[in-house]
Amino acid sequence: MNIKYQLRVVVISMVLFCAVKVQGQTIDSLPEKVAYSEVEYRPIRPKVLIVPAFFIAYGFSAPYIKPLKKLDDDTNFELREDHPGFGFHADDYLRYVPIAAVYALDLAGVKSKHKFVDRTAMLLLSSAIMGASTTITKNMTHRMRPNGLNDQSFPSGHTATAFMAAEFMHQEYKDQSPWYSVMGYSVALTTATLRLYNSAHWLSDVVAGAGYGILSTKISYWVYPLIKNKLFHHKSNQTVMVPFHQDGHTGLTLISKL
Repeated sequence: MNIKYQLRVVVISMVLFCAVKVQGQTIDSLPEKVAYSEVEYRPIRPKVLIVPAFFIAYGFSAPYIKPLKKLDDDTNFELREDHPGFGFHADDYLRYVPIAAVYALDLAGVKSKHKFVDRTAMLLLSSAIMGASTTITKNMTHRMRPNGLNDQSFPSGHTATAFMAAEFMHQEYKDQSPWYSVMGYSVALTTATLRLYNSAHWLSDVVAGAGYGILSTKISYWVYPLIKNKLFHHKSNQTVMVPFHQDGHTGLTLISKL
């Protein structure tokens, strides 16, 4: 199978996924002012879990299903054959672009869905879920990287971070314009593609990484309202949740005015 055809399949799949994410939305001009929404619990819809669950299942099953294993091997072989000296590591930074874009847009006056404290808390929760799940999986599977560097190939952490960030941007700006979702997922797809070109991962690694990232953010946006309601139920509005990062540790601090 030709590498161009394989990559075309990946690109089309991701683009179709973006189309599913933004279906039913209209591309209108942005309103001048948008009020922040309050965080409220909504039962998670099982259908929104289908795509990330499929991506993760694909990644786990690829080494044991001959056609999928061959696709991994052929993709890596042809990339190395066509681009033997490739070494562009923008993926180390691209994965964070959608997150930076959310805060930059909000600062520029294009309001995100949630206020700073709530969206930051949900981002931190997404990061914690994604980081824990990918680390545990890497340590359980011990899949060797294509470049032989180590056995931490599955799933792709860079890709998981990028798609977590893209879903974060989608959640915060999907009601503004579908183009924000398209932009975030395009950056995530570019990150995943660079991981393949840099021989850091197999195709199934990045597909699974995308699933881990998307699922982590969806879970965060589902669980956070429950956590917030539990912590602040019957409490005054004088209590706020403030994120912090110090000495390599990230978390949340509760500040209450007595």
